[in-house]
Amino acid sequence: MAGQPNQKADMNPSPAGTDMTDAVDFEIIELFFFAYRDFTSDPDAILEKRGFGRAHHRVLHFVDREPGMTVADLLETLRITKQSLARVLKQLIDSGYIHQVAGPEDRRQRKLYTTKEGKTLARALAEPQSRRIAEALAKTGPGTRDMIKRFLAGMKTADEN
Repeated sequence: MAGQPNQKADMNPSPAGTDMTDAVDFEIIELFFFAYRDFTSDPDAILEKRGFGRAHHRVLHFVDREPGMTVADLLETLRITKQSLARVLKQLIDSGYIHQVAGPEDRRQRKLYTTKEGKTLARALAEPQSRRIAEALAKTGPGTRDMIKRFLAGMKTADEN
């Protein structure tokens, strides 16, 4: 059935004569697509009402999680261009969700903080995602959370681990 992961096998068989390490795990790939789609759906609906998108969500999330982070830190975390960040950050600042302050040692450095409204929005975006995670974890056994954290950390690029 289209749109459903292959339930018959953990991995699609590799063509005859090829090594199993060359196999593509379409089932896990599809589960990631579906999980990401659903994981982002609730925040997307909240953001859409404000004229924002996923880029705004990511910026708001990381600024809220690390108050006082610099623009340079945020660029490194998100791995986006200055131009992309500038547009999104300006919208969040102009809308009153993020406040920037010149650095105490270097006035060119800009430190970022969520405002009260920004904290409220960041929380509203995180709550349905946190509920979804809790519901999925409730369906698994003890110790699964730590295993999933290790798995997801392993999925990140090596220089981030």
